[in-house]
Amino acid sequence: MIYITGDTHGDLSRFQTPTIKKLKAKDTLIICGDFGFVWDGSKSEQRILKKLGRRPHDTLFVEGCRDNYDLLAQYPVVPYRGGQARKICGSVYQLLRGEVYEIDGKKVFAFGGGYSDEEWLDVGHADGGMWWTAEQPSDEEQAHGLQQLAACGNQVDLIVSHDAPASIRHFIRIEDNEESTIHSYLEQVLHQCRFSRWFFGHYHLDKVIPPRFTAVFQSVYQVE
Repeated sequence: MIYITGDTHGDLSRFQTPTIKKLKAKDTLIICGDFGFVWDGSKSEQRILKKLGRRPHDTLFVEGCRDNYDLLAQYPVVPYRGGQARKICGSVYQLLRGEVYEIDGKKVFAFGGGYSDEEWLDVGHADGGMWWTAEQPSDEEQAHGLQQLAACGNQVDLIVSHDAPASIRHFIRIEDNEESTIHSYLEQVLHQCRFSRWFFGHYHLDKVIPPRFTAVFQSVYQVE
């Protein structure tokens, strides 16, 4: 069974919720960005990743706006469920942009990245965070995603992303008219691809946007 939740931000207690604690080897947990456990490369962080990697189920994530892109790039890319993924540790993998995976009998299109409200600069931030221009998708990543969708007839079961298509984002931030590359691209995916459900994180709320979209944060959704 597939379970989907939102930003974990390096908070190990999120894995102690009753639903996640009961996951078994046949289950898969997908985190919609801001995984947060690949951030500083410290020994304590490595211990946590090893602990997560020993869990019986696979833990998958797309990258968000609070993940260390430089560190992520150091992990090996391996074949994974019909696509390519970065193997982080044990059963923990990063789903790569534009890949289509076969998970629990479903086709899952993944596309990480997002729009930070601050400037797009590779510099330190006052709160100790970092910002990467790579949070926005490159032309190559966008083209790859569309090619992968075309290869499966522009039809998948699930889409998981960190940010949302432009039109769906307006349902959440009505007053915000600013639109970035990631929003425009995901809007293109929305119009090109047929899908059953789309889950995205980033906005720190749990909200169903009928008929097919779900903004997810702390809730854990089971996908039938």
